Parts: sequence; C-alpha cells; structure tokens
Amino acid sequence: MLAATLLCLIVGVSDGDTLTARCGEPGQYEQVKVRLQGIDAPERKQPFGERARQALAELTFQKQAELRCNKIDRYKRHVCSVWVKPNEAPGSNKTLDVGLAMVTQGMAWWYRAYASEQSPQERGQYEFAEQEAKARKIGLWRNPEPIAPWDWRKSAREAQQVRRP
Repeated sequence: MLAATLLCLIVGVSDGDTLTARCGEPGQYEQVKVRLQGIDAPERKQPFGERARQALAELTFQKQAELRCNKIDRYKRHVCSVWVKPNEAPGSNKTLDVGLAMVTQGMAWWYRAYASEQSPQERGQYEFAEQEAKARKIGLWRNPEPIAPWDWRKSAREAQQVRRP
C-alpha cells in the first residue's frame, strides 16, 4: 500500500471530490490526479454537483496543499486526505482537512464504504459533520431526498444497459 505525504499546488478541480495537483520541485513537477479520501460528492450532472465542484475550488484552487495519500485507485488517482491553510488563518500551517470541510458544508457525503481507510477519530469527525449538515439542512441536504452519488451512478449504469440492444 502506498503511504506518502506530498507538498503540492492545486492546479485543477474536476468535480467535488477530484483535484489535479502539481507536485515536486521547480523543473521536476509531476501532475497528480487526487481523489479525496473519505468523501463522495455529487456527480457534476447531479443536483449540487456543480456547486460541490465550486466549493472544492474555493477551498483549494491555487493553494499549496499537503496530500496524505494511502493508495492509488483503479482510475490511477492518488487517494489522499488534502490539507490546506484556512483562508482566515494567519501563518502557513495546513490545518484544514478539505474532505471534512466539504462534508461540513453539506457538499459531500461521508463515504462509509471506505470508512475502514480512516482512523477512528476521522470516522467520528466525518460522521458527526454529516449528521450536523443534515440536521441543519445545508448544501445538498436542502433537497428533501438527496441521492447519494453511488446510487446515482448505479442508476445511470442500469439506464445505459437498458438502452443497449
């Protein structure tokens, strides 16, 4: 299993849980696709999908980030917790867990299917943040029946199979 900490500049935001980072020393940069660990955000064509992408961009785009990566997924993305300096904080410490911030803002679900990849403390924080966002009806929780991205993707796959001859 991959375990690495990378210092990178966030140079792209694909959707609410996927980033592109430029890592390494000047002249030796490497582009890295990053999937945020612990969350699943609405797909771009889903309700709140574009808003989730915007929220992630507001938190990360053009910021220095610390990527704490633990594996590479089947799409060759590094799966990482992403840490940045909060906008309002003095100094340069990267103390904001971006995945947790996305759940707190109601822009992503805590991805329980991968909870075993988080520490017990992280699981507790993410679960609590999701419960709070739900209770406060913020972000995607404003929708009376939000559809989890994994269910939305499954429905989309099934619809594709039905259309095929």
